[in-house]
Formats: sequence, structure tokens, C-alpha cells
Amino acid sequence: MSRVAASIEDDVLALITEDELVSVTEALVAAAGENPGGTEEATIAVLEAFCLGAGLETLTEEAAPGRPNLTAVLPGGERPGLLFLGHSDVVPAGEGWERPPFEPYVRDGRLYGRGSTDMKGGLAAVAVALKALKAAGAQLPGPVTLACTVDEEDLGIGIRAYTRAHAGESFSGCIVAEPTDLATVIGCRGDSYIDVTVHGKSAHSGRPSDGRSAINAAAKIIGLVVEDHERLQETQDPLLGAGSWNVGLIDGGSGTSMVAGECRLSLDRRLMPDDDPHRILDGLRARIGEAGIDQDGIGVSASVTMEMPGFRTPEDHPLVGDAVAALADCGFASGISGWTAACDGGFIARDFGVPTIVLGPGGLNDQAHQVNESVSIAELVTAARAYALLCLRQAKAG
Repeated sequence: MSRVAASIEDDVLALITEDELVSVTEALVAAAGENPGGTEEATIAVLEAFCLGAGLETLTEEAAPGRPNLTAVLPGGERPGLLFLGHSDVVPAGEGWERPPFEPYVRDGRLYGRGSTDMKGGLAAVAVALKALKAAGAQLPGPVTLACTVDEEDLGIGIRAYTRAHAGESFSGCIVAEPTDLATVIGCRGDSYIDVTVHGKSAHSGRPSDGRSAINAAAKIIGLVVEDHERLQETQDPLLGAGSWNVGLIDGGSGTSMVAGECRLSLDRRLMPDDDPHRILDGLRARIGEAGIDQDGIGVSASVTMEMPGFRTPEDHPLVGDAVAALADCGFASGISGWTAACDGGFIARDFGVPTIVLGPGGLNDQAHQVNESVSIAELVTAARAYALLCLRQAKAG
């Protein structure tokens, strides 16, 4: 590394402070944004105000009424630059918190509050890193973009709106700032929801043969789903595991003394990176037909109601190596791993065709969506500094 390059890196890192990271994260946590509920607007207002104060260019675009996506850009040269991706919504706080969930506080080196890990801390780390790059006068060959979308925790309307609105833009790579305990995640499974409605014929339970039980037919469909799930588990990918089924909801019938005229199933189908949920649904329909379930007065309708694609970036891709090296230079030894969870990064990998990783402060399994959620302040600092180094190094390589 040249003396000039080392100097600008030192200047940028010196501008990233624990106090500012804590302050920004606390403000974002206090803005709440529980979803379902569509209340992300306050979070976007806090993030936009900080980005404007940092000298970034900002743009808000409504994904739905009162639900704006935010794009903040640190200008650079003509080459494609990095895209950082995050979301403004949090899951409902629920009960059992030791303090109000949207009144953040610090204790023993951790910042507590709903969304601190998933993922207000990651958003704060990106924003503070971009501010430091701007303040240090870093000359980047390409712009660096932060995209913050709504509705990641529910149906993903925000990321879909973002990819439509920004189709044709080019990026050198994407870093999703979701919580990974600062591991470099190079692949994620995707997710899809499949809703199935079984139509039968209601009758008095004293003469069940007069009706056609939608619940009985739905039980047979559940059997097919369980069989397929077990088949999928026979082949395990060393990084991502296997696709999977889960019957999440079932609702049917109108009374104990009546044959059920209708039954509804909501199925979760986790996807491998090359899976297409519509082809998966076609396969389920075919098995229903082969089993003779949709006959003799029974009808079945089904549709894909949500899909989030998976992705995989080669372990030897420069973005992966740059991320591991940046963390190492910040004093953190990052492992390379995969996620069985899903995230919005799959849309970026698919729709923009760019290498994508997930890398952020906080723990997915032990903190995200948990009561008394918290994030390590030391991880916030390390993440912000690593993001800044990635911008300086990856943009030059791009």
C-alpha cells in the first residue's frame, strides 16, 4: 500500500468514533418502525437527516403510501461503486422487555433496544462510515450508495420497488449490513410463501358422506409437503444446507358439527439459490393430482404470495477477500460462512447481477427478533471501520 493510500485510510478511520455510532444507532432505534404496521417513515427521516448533514446526496421514493425507501449516495467517479443495503423496519417488540423496547440504553458495552441488531446498528455503521469518507475528502473512482428499504421483515415491497426504480444502474458489489457477528456470509437461502386453498362441500357431521371435507384433503396435502421436505434433506449443500418446507398456518371449517367446506394452508418454502418457487408450486400441483386429492368434489387452488431469491458468491471473489482483509486490518478475524436465513441481498444479486455478501454487527441467532435485543458497541465500531476500508479499496479495484 502506498504512503498516500495509508494516510487517507488512517484519516478516515480516525473520524469514526464510538460516541457517534452510539448516538446514531440510538436515534434509529428510538424511531421504531414495527412491521407489520407500515411505520418506517420515522426511521427514514432520522437516517436521511444524518446523511444530509454528512454531505451525502439523498433520494426518497415511496414503495407504498407513507413507506419511503431511502437512497443516500457518496459521489465518486464514473466507475461502478459499492452498494450497501439495509432495511428500516423491525419486527414487533412483543412483551417481556426489562425496559421499554424503543427507549435505547447502553450497559456493559452493549446497546439495547428493538432493532439494535436487526438492523439499526448496521445502518448506523454504514452511514457513519460514509460520513467519515466524505469528511476526509476520499477520492473514490465510483460512487458509494446506501439503499435503505421498507418491509423487509414482511413481504419485501421495498426491495422490489428499489430494483424497479433503479434498474439499469451498475454496482461493483453489494454488502448487506444485516447482523452476522461480523462473519463474511457469501451465500443465503431464499424464501417463498405458498398459499393453498382447498374447496370441499359442507354438510352435517351426522352424515359426513353428504359432504366433502376440505380439512381431510388439506391433511393429505400436508402429508405430501412433509414427504417432500424429508426428500430434500437427503442432499445437503455444505454451505447452505437444503431447501425446506414448513406448514406455518392452517385455517378451516366453520363448526365442530359440520364437514369443513374450505381449508387454507400457508406454506413456507425455503429456497436454494437456483430454486424457482413457481416451478416448485407446479411440482406440488402435480403431486396433488397424482395422489387424486383434487377429485370427487374437492378443488385446490394455490399461488406464490411472496418470494425472496437466494444467492451465492464464489469464495474466491475479490469482494470476499477484501471484506476479510478489511476486518483483519480492524483487528477482527472474520470467518466465511453461509446463511440458512434469507435477506434482500438475493434481489440485488439476481436483478443487478453483482457479487453480494452479508456482513454486519450483531447476532442473527441470539439477538435478532429476541426480547431485550442488543448489539455490541465494539462490533459497531469494527463494522463502520471495515465498511470504510472496503469503500476505499474495493472502489479502486472496481
